[in-house]
Amino acid sequence: MVKYLIRHYVTADFFAEKVVNENEIDTIKNDLKANSIPNGSFSFVMLKGTEKTVRTTYEIYDEKLNDRDKECTSNE
Repeated sequence: MVKYLIRHYVTADFFAEKVVNENEIDTIKNDLKANSIPNGSFSFVMLKGTEKTVRTTYEIYDEKLNDRDKECTSNE
């Protein structure tokens, strides 16, 4: 049986949140210090209803060798 890899390119709105100790930010100067940019230590939650599929592709999937040079089909 042939298997296919389906890939959806999606855009969406997220919020990132993290609980920190008071010594990790400066509330007087409104400085988040190392927390100014969300990274892997933040939890990301997608806002429901904001997702939009930009493009979808599919290609034959070979579990032994996933060759990225295979021709794929897109519905751009």
